[in-house]
Amino acid sequence: MDNTDILSNSEFSMGDIVVYPTHGVGRLEKVESQTIAGHELKVLVINFEKKRMTLRLPSSKAKKSGLRCISTKDSVSQTISLLSKKMKATKGIWARRAQEYESKINSGCIKSLGEVLRELHRTENQAEQSYSERQIYQNALERFADEVAIVESIKFDDACTKLKDVLQNQAVVAA
Repeated sequence: MDNTDILSNSEFSMGDIVVYPTHGVGRLEKVESQTIAGHELKVLVINFEKKRMTLRLPSSKAKKSGLRCISTKDSVSQTISLLSKKMKATKGIWARRAQEYESKINSGCIKSLGEVLRELHRTENQAEQSYSERQIYQNALERFADEVAIVESIKFDDACTKLKDVLQNQAVVAA
């Protein structure tokens, strides 16, 4: 059985750019056949070039793990427009909110990434963020910008700037 046979029942194709929830944007390089504990498995090999990492994911676990194709332009545009909406006031214990934010980031859902960005974005006249807030914000920004850069065929830095500009403009309008 060759790689095309393995992927024929799948929504993924060789060379596809995919999103793995806990690692972000990667490229489906190939499908390998591996024998583990006496069982033959078909494994999707996903390369995360930016992280210098390769993931081998059993093809039978692809859907369950949340592996998905890159978002559409329309989906990215809708999510970017959500960044400009007024956000709800967030209160509560930081540790619980931090867990919720991490869960949203690792969900693989682009809209959840947008929510985290919108909630954690700070303007110059707002209180300084804690170290953990900055880390979570940066993680969400990088994941979202990776996807925006691919979908809109722009550089990663330009995608970051675009997202920050939308967030900054929302903050100015809200003030």
